[in-house]
Amino acid sequence: MLIAVNTRFLIKDRLEGIGWFTFENLKRITKSHPEHEFLFIFDRKYDEEFIFSSNITPVVKGLPARHPYLWKLWFDYSLPKVFKKYKPDLFLSTDGFLSLNTNVKSLPVIHDINFHHYPKDLPKNVAAYYNKYFPKYAAKASRIATVSEYSKNDIAQSFGISKEKIDVIYNGSNSLYSPLTAEEKLVAKKKFSNNSEYFVFVGALNPRKNVDRLLQAYDKYRMLPESNLKLLIVGEKMFKTGSIEETYNKMKHKSEVVFTGRLSPEDLRFVMGSATALTFVPYFEGFGIPIVEAMYSDVPVITSNVTSMPEVGGDAVLLVDPFSVESIYNSLLQISKDEKLRTSLIEKGRMQRQKFSWDKSAERLWQSIEKAIEEK
Repeated sequence: MLIAVNTRFLIKDRLEGIGWFTFENLKRITKSHPEHEFLFIFDRKYDEEFIFSSNITPVVKGLPARHPYLWKLWFDYSLPKVFKKYKPDLFLSTDGFLSLNTNVKSLPVIHDINFHHYPKDLPKNVAAYYNKYFPKYAAKASRIATVSEYSKNDIAQSFGISKEKIDVIYNGSNSLYSPLTAEEKLVAKKKFSNNSEYFVFVGALNPRKNVDRLLQAYDKYRMLPESNLKLLIVGEKMFKTGSIEETYNKMKHKSEVVFTGRLSPEDLRFVMGSATALTFVPYFEGFGIPIVEAMYSDVPVITSNVTSMPEVGGDAVLLVDPFSVESIYNSLLQISKDEKLRTSLIEKGRMQRQKFSWDKSAERLWQSIEKAIEEK
């Protein structure tokens, strides 16, 4: 069997959420199934580290597809040429995009449909493209994979797709994440927070990550005389960050906020593992990988009570209303002062995190691949 894979998010030193999903799952699946062949289709020069095994044939096709016009060209014109040449049995697309100009069986991984609920959070042309084409991709797909029961139900209801056609493939955590020693924490704090205790947020900066309300809540928290934790914001700007900049400029305690930008996985492991708590309060997530990474690091988690986050966090997180600055503020105060609460959340996190691993994710994705190929 030949499985073609959209690998355009496998970019050296630039892996984000979908990139990590692709990397961790394909690394396992290709090695676990040497009896099958895999065609990795890149939209730019690739790095050899992504050719995980000898049963992978890499192909570079077309221009880098990072704009709606180029998406259309790449998926509907470049990919059919590749399919005609190699004749794959299935097309696996880990970012959810499909080609509408081919009859090859297809399995898109649609992580979430935030664009359907919050189109104004995206650049106008991007939101328009997603909302026009993703319902078509969902309808065309042989099967659909997604990353939470929340997203499964959301896709089914919003796009009129049978739930029987959708498989849940939970995300996992990078194996780097594990509890740090006291010495390692001291080194990390010296490097990143000037020896201070801190809260940490991890994620690309865009509106739905809700960083502006987190900053407002943190500013209120720092007005208390006994409060002394810094706030580290880890991630780089994505789009529409004006509200974050505006909120930051109005803060009375902006000097206590550290924007680290993108960090290497190794540095991020130390920053996460040394935090007093992860403060991850988006108002929309299909999964929320930092929640699981914090649990594997023995770090307590504050997260939102909407979309997929209660499902991923279970009873091992402190849930807040992401639309309420007061709710976020109260959680910062509570988790910074209550050592018993932090200990309890860490212990519960050790149980909850066992539900999520890339090994389990790869097994489920392979099962979905087999179902998709069997579809008539």
